[in-house]
Order: sequence, then structure tokens, then C-alpha cells
Amino acid sequence: MRRLLLLRHAKTETALPGKDDLGRVLVERGRDDAARMGAYMASHSLVPDSVILSPAARSQQTWQHMAGTMKQAPGAKTLDQIYDATSDDIFEAVVATPASVNSLLIVGHNPGIHEAALMLIASGNIDARELVREGMPTTGLVIIDFAFDEWSKVHPQSGRLERFVTPKALDPASR
Repeated sequence: MRRLLLLRHAKTETALPGKDDLGRVLVERGRDDAARMGAYMASHSLVPDSVILSPAARSQQTWQHMAGTMKQAPGAKTLDQIYDATSDDIFEAVVATPASVNSLLIVGHNPGIHEAALMLIASGNIDARELVREGMPTTGLVIIDFAFDEWSKVHPQSGRLERFVTPKALDPASR
């Protein structure tokens, strides 16, 4: 089995005309949400074997705040193709993953992360699948399981949605 975790970066400062988009950083809420999501992943045995990041500062910072909550966070590599990625770009990164990696986290951006999740999910809890279809909020985490022993065998509509976690779902006040 292979497990793919797709995460949209945490909440950032507002994009301003003429400002470098790659340099946009997390706001306080984003830093807090990323740390809470990392702690959730650590406490639910969801720490991945490998991490792929967009080169954008907001993706890098999201992972830094998540990794800081984990006892043994895996190393992360930056792939330029994850910034402004289409679902096909993300799919290419997934199928190129080495067989030694059982679980992979990709931290990227909408619409690509959301569209990749929709492209790969075929089954799983119907209510959770509907929530994924509705949208991917900042720091939203989609976990997809594949019944394959190699990433190269992954194809569209071959995954089972294991769970969909949002910062709002982690907020005790929203329960």
C-alpha cells in the first residue's frame, strides 16, 4: 500500500500587485494552523516518509511549522514544478516517487492540489469525498491510500480517500 498526503499551504498574507508571489509568507493564523496540523499528523501516526515542497515561502514555512511538532520529521525536497502546478504536474511527481517511500506528503497550492485530489480519489467515505469536492481550504489535508506496491502504478481514480482534515475540524470551538 502507498499513502499520499496532499496539503494546501497555510494562510498567508494577502497578495499585492507588484509584490513577488513566491515570497508571500504565513500570517499568525497560518503558522498556528500549520503547527496544529503537524501535531495532528504526529499524534495520528501520519508522519510521512518523504516530503515534496513548492519553492514558495508559504509552502516552505508551512512545512517548517508542521515539522517542528514532530519527533522525527522527514527531510523535505523542493520541486519547482509544484509551484503553480497543475494536477498533471503533481501526478508526475507522485508516480516518480521512489519505491522505498511508502507515504508521501506534497505541500503545494490551489488549484493544483485540489484538482490532483479530485483526479486521484475513486472511493472512500462519501460525505468526506463531497467535502473534498467542495474545496480545499488553506492547511487542508487530503489523505489518499493506493492498493499498489509501487508509485508508478498509481493512475487517475485509483485511490481511496482515507480522510480529509481541515483546521476548522481541529478547532475545539468548532466541534
